[in-house]
Amino acid sequence: VPTNLNLVHMKPLRGTALMVFDPGLVFLLVDNLFGGDGRFHTRVEGRDFTQTEQRIILRILDIVFEAYTKSWEPVFPVEFEYIRSEMNTQFANIATPNEVVVSSTFTVELGSVSGQIHFCMPYSMIEPIRDMLTSSLQGEALEVDKRWIRLMTQQIQIAEVELVAILGTGRVTFDDILNMKIGDIIPLNVPEQLQATADGVPVMDCTYGVLNGQYALKVEKLLANTDTK
Repeated sequence: VPTNLNLVHMKPLRGTALMVFDPGLVFLLVDNLFGGDGRFHTRVEGRDFTQTEQRIILRILDIVFEAYTKSWEPVFPVEFEYIRSEMNTQFANIATPNEVVVSSTFTVELGSVSGQIHFCMPYSMIEPIRDMLTSSLQGEALEVDKRWIRLMTQQIQIAEVELVAILGTGRVTFDDILNMKIGDIIPLNVPEQLQATADGVPVMDCTYGVLNGQYALKVEKLLANTDTK
C-alpha cells in the first residue's frame, strides 16, 4: 500500500512537521473527483501514487494548510510551507527516537466512507510558544465557566424550594403524650416574630397573620447567611 508522508515547515517555528494522508482517503478523494462515490474498492497493493494522485495530494495539502492557518491565527500566526513528500518512513524522520511529539488525527467523511489525516510535530517545535498555547486554553476554560455559571444561575432562580416557618412550639413529657385523649389541649409558645427557612437555612424574619382566609407571612428582614456566600 503506498504511503503518503508530507514534510512541512510552520514558519516562524523551527523544525519540521509531518502530515500524513491515509491511502484510502487519497483514493476516495480521487474517486469522488472523477465522479465516483467511493463504493468500489480500488486495488492499491504493490504500486505507488500516480502523478495525478500526487497532484491531488498537493491540492489537499493547500486546503489543509489554509484551514490550519486560520485555526492558529488567534493564538500564534504561522505560515505553512510544503517541503517534500516521501514514501519511505526512513526518509521522513522529524524527531529523534527519544523526543516527544504532538500528534493529532482528523477523520474526513464523504458519505458512508471515511479516511484520516494525521498531523505530527516535535514538541521542541512548539515548546517556545507553550505559554501562549496554555493561556489560550485557560481563556477558553474561563469562558466556558462563565457560561456554565450563567446557566446554573438561571436554573437555580426558577427552582422550587419549600419555605418553612414554625408558628409555635410546646413542651410536653413522653408520659403526657401517652395519656393524651381526643379533645386535650396543648399550650403553644407563639413568638411575635418567626424565622422562615429554606432547606433548613434561615432566610428571613417574618411576622404572621391572615390574608384572604389563609395564614400568611410578612417579610420584616432578609437574612444574609455566610455559609451560602
